[in-house]
Amino acid sequence: MSAIPDTGTHVARDRLTQARALHWLLGALLVIACLLSLQIGATEVRITDLLATLARGESLSRMERVVLLDIRLPRLAMGVFVGAALAVSGAAMQGLFRNPLADPGIVGVGAGAGLGAILAIVLGALMPLWLSDLTGTQLVPVAAFLGGWGSTILLYRVSTSGGRTSVATMLLAGIALGALAGAISGILVYIADDQQLRDLNFWGLGSLAGASWAKVFAAGPMILAAVAAALMLGRGLNGLALGEATAAHIGIDVQRMKSIAILAVAAATGAAVAVSGGIGFVGIVVPHLLRLASGPDHRTLLINSALLGATLLIVADVIARTVIAPAELPIGIVTAVLGAPVFLWILLKRRGLALP
Repeated sequence: MSAIPDTGTHVARDRLTQARALHWLLGALLVIACLLSLQIGATEVRITDLLATLARGESLSRMERVVLLDIRLPRLAMGVFVGAALAVSGAAMQGLFRNPLADPGIVGVGAGAGLGAILAIVLGALMPLWLSDLTGTQLVPVAAFLGGWGSTILLYRVSTSGGRTSVATMLLAGIALGALAGAISGILVYIADDQQLRDLNFWGLGSLAGASWAKVFAAGPMILAAVAAALMLGRGLNGLALGEATAAHIGIDVQRMKSIAILAVAAATGAAVAVSGGIGFVGIVVPHLLRLASGPDHRTLLINSALLGATLLIVADVIARTVIAPAELPIGIVTAVLGAPVFLWILLKRRGLALP
């Protein structure tokens, strides 16, 4: 009698090989997107011309150095950090909640960060002079970050009892917290003047236009640390997909994993939202696409999410600053235009209604 082949093992091995091959493809796409971002801009400075100049042993002009080193490079770095943070956070939240519709906003980061930014924009003029001088132009990012962290800590305290965190309670509390933050934000928007309303609208739609090395160095280390922590949760999230009891039975510290996931998402998303504003669809669409391409294994899904999220946001930023040049679209509009049809297609495909 011939042995029955272990088809499940073969399928898992094939998916793992496919996901690892996808690492290289997404890495190549990210490099191409980075070069495209450095090449295209409102000025005629091109990275190819600059490389040719350096190859001839000539020095760059002052304008070329400013455009490349002070404008495009920090904007590119911020795009990579923010895109990776949002996508990895989305993948981690979907795994933690075992819900493909979950995104980073479910832990209250988006609502809290938005409220913090609105408070800074509308009530910033009422701040003491010494505090205004201390924060300067960083008032809105700092307020957004503190708001995101504060809402996450509050949500975590509400949903944790007896040393155990209830995912269902966190979901419901997140909805309530989002509604409360939205109500307070509505009151502040109502009393805002015209200039403040324009600032609120631009921040809420997201942009990388304010990128600087100061913001990159402020947000980058926190995002890197949070993303690195999230990438270590792959095995735990795979076990959690079988249920908390099963995950605990196979040796996973479920409560510790929940705590790390929530704090990592709060840190990554809070820092990203603080420096770029509200950018939607990246955290929910990217993990969906990768699950369709290479399966649900979080050991590779999280890494691929970081690569694809960074690539998607860089491409969206290039479109945002060129489609109506010399003006610039908020990047949140571009991600919504790109992400909404893809998300709708994914939903239809899951129901068997979309074309193959």
